Amino acid sequence: MTNYEEIDFSPLNALAEGEVVTQSRARDIRLPSGKVIALITLDNGRDHTRPNTLGPTTLTQLGATLDALKARAAAGEIDAVAVTGKQYILAAGADLSDISKVGSKDNARLIAQLGHHVFGKLSDLGVPSFAFVNGLALGGGLEIALNSSYRTVDASAAAIALPEVFLGIIPGWGGAYLLPNLIGIENALEVVISNPLKQNRMLKPQQAFDYGVVDAIFPAANYLEDSLKWADGVLGGTIKVVRKNEPGKIERLTKWPIAVKMARGMLESKIGTVPKSPYAALELLDKAKGGTRAEGFAREDDALAELVTGDQFAASMYAFDLVQKRAKRPVGAPDKALAKKVTKVGIIGAGLMASQFALLFVRKLQVPVLITDLDQARVDKGVAYIHEEIGKLEAKGRLDGDSANRLRALVTGTTDKSLYADCDFVIEAVFEEVGVKQTVFGEIEQYISEDAILATNTSSLSVEEIGAKLAHPERLVGFHFFNPVAVMPLIEIVKTPHTSDAALSTAFVVAKTLGKNAVLTADAPGFVVNRLLAKVMGEAARAIYEGTPLLTVEKAFAPIGLPMTPFQLIDLVGWKVAAHVQDTMVKAFPDRFYASENFHRLADLAEVVEKDKSGRVTGWTKAAEKVLKGTVGSTPSSEAEILQRVQDGLAKEIRIMLDEGVVPEVEDIDLCLILGAGWPFIDGGASPYLDREGASERVFGDTFHHPIIKGIGG
Repeated sequence: MTNYEEIDFSPLNALAEGEVVTQSRARDIRLPSGKVIALITLDNGRDHTRPNTLGPTTLTQLGATLDALKARAAAGEIDAVAVTGKQYILAAGADLSDISKVGSKDNARLIAQLGHHVFGKLSDLGVPSFAFVNGLALGGGLEIALNSSYRTVDASAAAIALPEVFLGIIPGWGGAYLLPNLIGIENALEVVISNPLKQNRMLKPQQAFDYGVVDAIFPAANYLEDSLKWADGVLGGTIKVVRKNEPGKIERLTKWPIAVKMARGMLESKIGTVPKSPYAALELLDKAKGGTRAEGFAREDDALAELVTGDQFAASMYAFDLVQKRAKRPVGAPDKALAKKVTKVGIIGAGLMASQFALLFVRKLQVPVLITDLDQARVDKGVAYIHEEIGKLEAKGRLDGDSANRLRALVTGTTDKSLYADCDFVIEAVFEEVGVKQTVFGEIEQYISEDAILATNTSSLSVEEIGAKLAHPERLVGFHFFNPVAVMPLIEIVKTPHTSDAALSTAFVVAKTLGKNAVLTADAPGFVVNRLLAKVMGEAARAIYEGTPLLTVEKAFAPIGLPMTPFQLIDLVGWKVAAHVQDTMVKAFPDRFYASENFHRLADLAEVVEKDKSGRVTGWTKAAEKVLKGTVGSTPSSEAEILQRVQDGLAKEIRIMLDEGVVPEVEDIDLCLILGAGWPFIDGGASPYLDREGASERVFGDTFHHPIIKGIGG
C-alpha cells in the first residue's frame, strides 16, 4: 500500500502560484470538564462570497498544523482536535483552478495523494478529532469531516455534498471509501452519484443528519458552543454516539452488490455509457464494501489521476467556468443603471405557459402581476391555477401562510386591457404566429406608457417582424424562456436592430431578478438553442425518411452524451412544436435544414413513439407506422454516418452563427446549450466536443478553440 509519508510532493509547488491560501490556525479551548480541545479554523481571509478552497499550499499548511497537534497530543497537552471554518463556510472543496493545470498524470495522482496524506492525519492524532461543519461543505470540505472521528452540523449550513461526479471526476480524498462505510451503500449512491447527476443537488443539514453523514445537528444561534459541549460529553463518555450504520451493522454480502447492480442499470438507461465519472465512482463504491482504508484510498488516487487528465474533465472545467463566471456577467448587456424599475408586470395570455410566467414573476419580483385572455373564463382558470400552485408551495413548507396570501393577492386577471396602463413590463405568451403576436401587442400598446417594455417569448419567430407594427418598436425585446419555466435556468434575450439600451438593460435585470441566466442573441431564426436543436432533430428525421430504423437513429446519437435521444426530445417538446420549429428553420435556411410533411402528419397523432419505463424510445406506435408506410426511402444510413452528419452539421451551423454575429463568442453558444438544452458538462456544450472529434477541422479547416480543450493524457 502507498506510504504517503515517503512521497515527494514538491512537484505540486508549481500549481500553488496564485493560490488563495486557506489558513489553518489553531487555538486551545478549555471545555467545561477541564479537558482541552485544539480548534482549527479554516479561513482564507476573504468574506463569505469567496469560500475557503483547498489548494496544495493550503493542504501542506493544514498537514503541518495537524503534525504539531499530534505532538502536543502525545505530550498530553490537548485531549482532542476540532476543525471548523470561517463564518458560513467550512470549505468548498479543492481549488479547481489548481487541479485543471496539473500538467501530467503523475501530478494528478500527487494531488489525490496529498489530500489523503493530510486528511488521513485526522484519524491518526492519538486523540479524537471532530469536524464542526458550520456552513458550506462541498467535496474536500465534506471529506475533512468524513476523515474526522465525529461530526456536527449547523442547522443553517447552506449545503453539504460530494459534487465531483457533476464535474467529471470522483470524490478522491476519502469520500468514495469512507462515506459508504459510514452511511451504507444506498445512501452513498445517492450522495455520490444520483445527486450530482440531478443538476448537482445538495443535501440540507437535516438530510445529512438523517442519513448519518453527521452525528449531531445544532441551531445556528449557539452552534459552536453547543458543538463544544457535545464534544466534551463524547470525550467524557456522558454522550454515546450511536450510528445506525456502524460498520458492523452494514449488510455487505447481499444488499451491497444488489444496490450497485441496480445503480448501474439505472445509469445505463438514464445517461448511457459515455460519461466516465459516474461509472468510476460506482466502481469505487462497490469495492469499498471490503478491503482496508489504505486500499480504498489507493483506488481513489488511481481513479482521480485517470479522470483529472481526461477530455471529459477538461470540458467540464470549461463548462463550469462558463456557468460560474460568464453566465453571471452576460456579454453585451447594457449598463444596469439604464434599466426601468419594474413595479407591475403584465402577461398577455392565461394558458399554461402564461400561468407559469405569472407564478415565477410574482414569486421573484414580488410585484403585482396582471394576466389577460380572450374571455373571463380563461382568465379565471389561469388565476385559479396560479393560486393552486402557490397553495402547493405552501403545503410543502416552501412558503409560509402570510407569504402565500400576499402572493395570491398580487396576482389578478382581467379582460379589460386598460388595466395594463401602469404595467412597466409586459410579456406575451400567446400562439406562436407572427400575426397573433402583432395583434395582441398592438392592442396593449394603446394603453401602456411610452417607456413600458414589451417582451415576446417567441421561440423562433423574428422579433423585429413581431414589432413591425408597433408605434415604439424600440421597446420590444425577445425574452425566450425554456420549459419547464420554473426549472430551466436560461433566458435568451433577443435584440432587434431597433431595441433600445433601456429595454435591453431592463430585460437583463428582470432575468437576473427571476434567478435566470441571460444570454444576448441577435434576432436570427431559432436564436441559439432551437436553431441547433433543429439541426439535431432534422438530421434524425432525415435518417428516418431515408429508411434508417428508428432505434439505429436513436443509438447513433449516444456518443454525444446528450440528456435525451432526438425522438425522446421531440416527444417531450411536442411534435407540433418540433414541426413548427423545423418549418421555420427550413424557410430561413432551406439548403441547411430538413423538414418533412410527415412531421405534421405524425404531429396529428395522439401518440407517435412507444417508450419503456425509463422513458427510452422502443419503437413507433402502430398509428405512426401507418403514417410512415410507403413514405420512407430505402437507403438507410449507419450509426457512424448519422453521427458524422450531425457533428459536421453542428460545426457548420455554429461557425455560420459566429460569422453572422448571432452571439458575441462561441462560449455563448455553449452556455446556451448547457443551460437551455441540458447539454452535458463532459462535452463542454458543443464546441470543445466538435473540435476533439475533428468535425470543426473537416468543415471549416480550423477549430473553435486554440488550443483545443482536451485532457493532458499521460
